[in-house]
Amino acid sequence: MGNERGRWWWLAALLVAVVVLLGGGLLVVHDRVGSSDGTGAAELAALRGRAAASRATTTTTTAAPTTTAAPTTTTAPPTTEAAAPPAPLPPASASGKKGASVWDFGGLGAALADVRASWYYNWSAGPSGAAGDTAEFVPMIWGARSVNDGELARAEANGSTLLGFNEPDFGSQANMTVEQALDLWPQLQATGMRLGSPAVAVGAADAGGWLDRFLAGARERGLRVDFITLHWYGSDFGDAAVGQLRNYVEAAHDRYGLPIWVTEYALIKWADGGSTYPSDAQQAAFVTGSTAMFESLPYVERYAWFALPTPDDRQGTGLYRSDSAAPAPTPAGAAYRAAGPG
Repeated sequence: MGNERGRWWWLAALLVAVVVLLGGGLLVVHDRVGSSDGTGAAELAALRGRAAASRATTTTTTAAPTTTAAPTTTTAPPTTEAAAPPAPLPPASASGKKGASVWDFGGLGAALADVRASWYYNWSAGPSGAAGDTAEFVPMIWGARSVNDGELARAEANGSTLLGFNEPDFGSQANMTVEQALDLWPQLQATGMRLGSPAVAVGAADAGGWLDRFLAGARERGLRVDFITLHWYGSDFGDAAVGQLRNYVEAAHDRYGLPIWVTEYALIKWADGGSTYPSDAQQAAFVTGSTAMFESLPYVERYAWFALPTPDDRQGTGLYRSDSAAPAPTPAGAAYRAAGPG
């Protein structure tokens, strides 16, 4: 019994020792599982403190964003910007087609600007001094005597388009035969400029007429003509005048298939004893109708009224008074000023 009592005592003491040891281990285990990543309690407390501070900072930034960086969020609805106002319409502009035949006078530049002409010509190779830079200048080689190195170089220096001979079918104008014009044409072509045909006075679309024979000869010789230049004067002062002009222009375009420039036109009844003109109202009505017609025809590249200034104290077909310091349009001039898309 003594021996058994000793064994039981020894077992009891051993059991107490085991319990004590296990209790300390459990405390150590509990301290380790306080952080799932193996961090100690003191370190975990420090991390939680930093996390709390970070959340506090984020909350402050979200509640009161700076003016330069708005907070980013995945739950906020998209921003809707106000629609931009429509762009203003451009101001009315002058027609790129509308021009004028001119001669020099003191108010030329102001009149060209007032009438809203985009281009002009003056039957010569150089621009008119009084015109300034108001409108594009288009040079012309008027006749046989103008075909020389000096005039050709002058034309080339003052534009990119060259108008051909002026009314070569009339004895009072350039007065050239078809063969003479064809012989001289290569010198105009050598400038490299865009070339308008000789501007005949009459019969542009007539089979066998001056222009018809010139263009046939140009084809045979391999010469270049880039567009047809026409003159037209109507002696019917009534409502039919616009239709008559249109028929003439269409006939030339249908026959030759080239763009058209009308470089002189107006209502005048020519006569040996003196010219007759329509009334102011008739001329102005014709200006309005003819310019609207030209603007509507895509193959009409340009047109020019004859002429911008009045030739003397008579009004004639002039658009502006040449004896006035400020631009002074005639009734026809006022109608021409209104012409175009603007």
